[in-house]
Amino acid sequence: MDEKELKALVSLLDDDDQSIISHVEGKILSLGTSAIPFLEKEWESNFNPGVQQRIEDLVHTLQYHLVKERLADWYSGKDLDLLTGLWIVATYQYPDLELEKLKQHLEQIYYDVWLEFRDDLVPIDQVKVINGVLFSKLKFGANTKNFHSPGNSLINVVLETKRGNPITLCAIYLLVCQRLKIPVYGVNLPNLFVVTYKDPLHTQFYINAFNRGLIFSKSDIENYIHELHLAPRDSFFEPCDNTEIIRRVLRNLVMSFEKMGEHAKADEVKVLLVDISDGGDLGV
Repeated sequence: MDEKELKALVSLLDDDDQSIISHVEGKILSLGTSAIPFLEKEWESNFNPGVQQRIEDLVHTLQYHLVKERLADWYSGKDLDLLTGLWIVATYQYPDLELEKLKQHLEQIYYDVWLEFRDDLVPIDQVKVINGVLFSKLKFGANTKNFHSPGNSLINVVLETKRGNPITLCAIYLLVCQRLKIPVYGVNLPNLFVVTYKDPLHTQFYINAFNRGLIFSKSDIENYIHELHLAPRDSFFEPCDNTEIIRRVLRNLVMSFEKMGEHAKADEVKVLLVDISDGGDLGV
């Protein structure tokens, strides 16, 4: 379909007949994301608020379908790269966000840590070096003032503001550790996400990125679980995979939108969560 035909279709969004509008919207949606640049151009040149709103809704629907497709491809793939998953989630709010930009930002953080990192240090001292760079030098930290902001679950926002929630701060921590080739993994705790250093020599301890990299032990987790009156599970102590990390990011995003009263967005993100769930527990 050429630009002239598209323009004619968009002009029909001003029709009084709802059946015609529905037909036109279906036709435009069938064109896929290739129609987005034209729709955005038409929105700028159109001064009818009703038509502008319909164009906005069409663009959002097309962008949302793209997020769903990307997430489905990620979930069905073999790689399950963490940064790619975080990027896909962030494109729900920031459709034009480029993965390469995120990679460059994280590469700079890795380089800042690498300059002070030493392979000959014992694991706890290696972690202390990482903590020093991330939380003292680069000033990453907990967003306690706006804990329920959706931005806390969006990797690009956290990288820019240096404020996040437990899982996004842990995700940045994990990505840096992956580049350093040290065995640090995510751990799914109730109401909290942490990371664990676990190597083949049976060295294991835990790190709370939300609390400036506080180092703690398995017994501390046992006490935490006991205080919550929960039965211990292996998943509270052992590494989780990247799929579970992305599920948790999506759960946090749902909660944030619900807290803000943006229920339509919360419902859309719930669908994304179901798309990458295996029928297990979807709770926080």
